[in-house]
Amino acid sequence: MKIMIRRSPDAGLSIYVPKKDLEEPIVESEYETLWGGWIKVANGWVLDLPEMASDTRLPITINAKKRGENGDVP
Repeated sequence: MKIMIRRSPDAGLSIYVPKKDLEEPIVESEYETLWGGWIKVANGWVLDLPEMASDTRLPITINAKKRGENGDVP
């Protein structure tokens, strides 16, 4: 699914999903740099992010993979 990740002064990191017109803050991440691990957003979704350089600039639109309905986080 295509998502945009951006940083805002109020909410910190958040995602925007254009097809669903949904914006949610990122509440947890596997890695501090985000890339190559999973993130959890406020609505409970867990998304796997692609490998990218740690200094990748935001905002950025990427393809993320949504985990199953239970959103298992290791």
